[in-house]
Amino acid sequence: MAQGSAAPPDDPVAASRGVSRRAQSEIYRAGISGTRPRVPVDADALEAAARKALSAEAYAYIAGGAGAERTVAANRAAFERWQVWPRPLRDVSSRDLSIDFLGVRRPTPLLLAPLGVMELAHPAADLAVARAAAALGVPCTLSNQASVPMEKVRDAAPTGSRLFQLYWSASDELNASLLRRAEASGCEAIVVTLDTHLLGWRSRDLDLAYLPFTRAMGIAQYTSDPVFQQLVRERSRSSAAAANGGTDAAAPPAPPVRLTPKAVAAGVRIARKGAVLTGSTSMRDNLRSPLPRAAVETFLDVFSTPALTWDDLAKARQWTSLPIILKGIVHPDDAIRALDAGMDGIWISNHGGRQIDQSVPTLEVLPTIVERVAGRVPIVFDSGVRQGSDVFIALALGATAVALGRPYAYGLGIAGEAGVREVVRNVLAELDITLGLSGNTSVTELDRHALREV
Repeated sequence: MAQGSAAPPDDPVAASRGVSRRAQSEIYRAGISGTRPRVPVDADALEAAARKALSAEAYAYIAGGAGAERTVAANRAAFERWQVWPRPLRDVSSRDLSIDFLGVRRPTPLLLAPLGVMELAHPAADLAVARAAAALGVPCTLSNQASVPMEKVRDAAPTGSRLFQLYWSASDELNASLLRRAEASGCEAIVVTLDTHLLGWRSRDLDLAYLPFTRAMGIAQYTSDPVFQQLVRERSRSSAAAANGGTDAAAPPAPPVRLTPKAVAAGVRIARKGAVLTGSTSMRDNLRSPLPRAAVETFLDVFSTPALTWDDLAKARQWTSLPIILKGIVHPDDAIRALDAGMDGIWISNHGGRQIDQSVPTLEVLPTIVERVAGRVPIVFDSGVRQGSDVFIALALGATAVALGRPYAYGLGIAGEAGVREVVRNVLAELDITLGLSGNTSVTELDRHALREV
């Protein structure tokens, strides 16, 4: 087992009991010696601390949303419409957070949503996230835009539960290769993200003129892939032939970059990350090689396709035998169409408000989609989730599982693996407390009766 990793509990039902008591005991006992939590418990304080810990570019990329960020605000405001309705004088001495998901009994209803470019938050990036998730028995969803190849994440947390998120690229050969690798590396399901076929209009990133992918960040799944490597070599040969007066068609040349200290630093970073393509550990060789820059340009070319349609989903069934979950569903009719297409799960998400400004908030549509799906497949919910009471509300409105996003990235930025672990622990502890104080004993029994609509 990799250093810092931990096996998930042998008995998930037993492990889900008493999580709040253990968490509070840890915090208060440490406080006797003057030790405070590594990360703030309050959601607003957590984000504020992350803003101080991260670079301006990293914070903007992680925290930012599309346009005026009205969807981000709407996701949060949607939770304000619901209140937990406590029912006292019930025996809640034994509480159960466990659920059945994808044929496995899980200790909690929480998942970690796929977040890309986690090297912006911490050098250990996806390795730290996976180890923290494994220690708590929480499945993590490996991002297609990860900073670490999926095989290395598997090796760092071999006992952890993992799903793989696919951004459907313009190359079917690459898509098929990524899914083969996900299956071989022990992922339990494929999560096809549907809402990023075009990159959203993200004001904070645009104001900073900062996109991490142009600096070879967040493309480790690609540069480690044999199909992508071949695409890079073909692009490099085509460009070289065109430059030498050949007749091979080359991709349009990238606009020149003004030489500044930041540009030089970006070039060095690209060269360093390109070592996997050149096969050389020499920085001089990598700086001289066209392959690292060709990798960035190839990624930008194939990253996504706006031509993706429902008919294309049938290809994924040919590429993998794993269950397929569609992420980015916000319309009830699309949920039914996913069922008709034979999908194995639905993930209600608006990408945390990062893609469309003034989009429909996910919690507003959750009850309708749950009613239409009628239990035929599991429903994962995200967008706007920051704390345990949010998880409680989403479960009571019918979600099978709930995915946490930005908060764990904030924990990563503040305190690395330990920060992720504390954030996730705090969310689960508050969920457990809310469950008990509301007079309930099992998350699977929650329904609308546990809530009051404002």
